[in-house]
Amino acid sequence: MAVGGPIGALLGAVAGHYAFDRQESPEAAEARRQIVFTMGVIALSAKMARADGIVTADEVQAFGRVVEVSESERRNVERLFHLAQQTVDGYQAYAKQIADQFGEDRALLEDVLDALFEIAKADGAVHERELAYLSDVASIFGFGEADFRRIAARHVAAGSDPYTVLGLSPDADAETIRKRYRALVVENHPDRAIARGLPEEFVRVATERLAAINAAYDRIAQERGL
Repeated sequence: MAVGGPIGALLGAVAGHYAFDRQESPEAAEARRQIVFTMGVIALSAKMARADGIVTADEVQAFGRVVEVSESERRNVERLFHLAQQTVDGYQAYAKQIADQFGEDRALLEDVLDALFEIAKADGAVHERELAYLSDVASIFGFGEADFRRIAARHVAAGSDPYTVLGLSPDADAETIRKRYRALVVENHPDRAIARGLPEEFVRVATERLAAINAAYDRIAQERGL
């Protein structure tokens, strides 16, 4: 069974036809999911780097950290990346295929957005066109504006509103803040990324995300005397 969709077309342009057991065994289904995820992240990363019109060496290096591949597959992955980065057009189709395949795993989709932010800020700043790109991908993934602001606040502008980082209103009471903070620590702990079998760079992204959550709570706790 072919991977199918725009990701399958991109894969076929570089590596030819990938085939799976026609009976769609659990192993074949999981292999297809893994290919869709990896190829989708490669395509979105490439187009993320192109979003501001210039692909920098820092962004390419950040991509190399986000997508870990074996040495035997590196050349194919580089070809995929360079093919996808020729234009920013078409990213919506890749994002939709990932959303269709992994829509039930909100944590994983948030991991992808965090990884894309890592590439966007690799050259020292997240530019307006990159932010618009990320906002659109987040929308396709099913995240609302409040969720996107919460995710973006972890990456852009040091000193971001700590309540936005925690996804809270500034008038939230102390107990609500504590409960929200504890829930976020559990949801975003790097051990969960390890348990899901994500690559090392995604674990590092999760570690930075937890650090941002901790910093936001510490700032609120200090201001409120919690």
